[in-house]
Amino acid sequence: MPEIMQYVPGTSLLHSLNPLPKLLMVVLVAVLAIASGSLFPLGLLVIAILLAAAAMRLAGPLVRQLPLLVSLTISLLLLTILTMQEGETIGYLVPASVPVIGGTFPITAGAVEFGLLLSLRFFAMLFAFQLLVITTMPHDLVHALQRLRLPADYALIFLVALRFIPSLQLEGQRIREAQLTRGYNPGKGVRGLVRTLAPIVVPLVSNSLGRANVLGLTIDLRGYRSSRQVSLRDRSLHRRDMAAIALLLGSSGLYLALCRATLPV
Repeated sequence: MPEIMQYVPGTSLLHSLNPLPKLLMVVLVAVLAIASGSLFPLGLLVIAILLAAAAMRLAGPLVRQLPLLVSLTISLLLLTILTMQEGETIGYLVPASVPVIGGTFPITAGAVEFGLLLSLRFFAMLFAFQLLVITTMPHDLVHALQRLRLPADYALIFLVALRFIPSLQLEGQRIREAQLTRGYNPGKGVRGLVRTLAPIVVPLVSNSLGRANVLGLTIDLRGYRSSRQVSLRDRSLHRRDMAAIALLLGSSGLYLALCRATLPV
């Protein structure tokens, strides 16, 4: 099973950048995605992120998130269709040919557009955050957050969350394989899926609590809350970092101009 939210060693341009420009990239993408009010510029933003990742050979981790994002898109479309009745009716969830209940739950153009808009926003923000995580070592990211005057406790919480996601994923897979090796047969269908959760979740939560206790003691022993910290790496901004920041700001300005041009008069 491929790990998610895990640093991937490499020599791409994003790997060589300081974490600060990459943090700026995530913030700008989130702001631009939220500020976008139409599908065309937002779709271009998602495509631009994918093309940039493909050019640096980093598209693999992003593509692996597509099944999750497609299921999220379907859920958002169903939610907006059931809760919004704006625009022209283009169909019905229950076809009109069905007796008694046919022609219910109309599908409107406004609901579909808004659902796709929300989905593309999640696409853009998740892809940008994924690029940050897979190209930045966790301790470098923490130092960058501290350089931005973020309290050490909050930076540490962010680091622990990032490190725990792939660890819990791998441990859950191992527990599941161990249960299957012991002959546990939960059955098929929805009932089997529900019965599968308990033998995995209970030991996973128990092991996580034990690991959290050990991690807390380790953090205290290593003095992470101390105000005096020695950096063994040069984390100053170089010319390529300044060029990346200028490129991000310029691209954001062009994107905002495109958004204004595509707004209905």
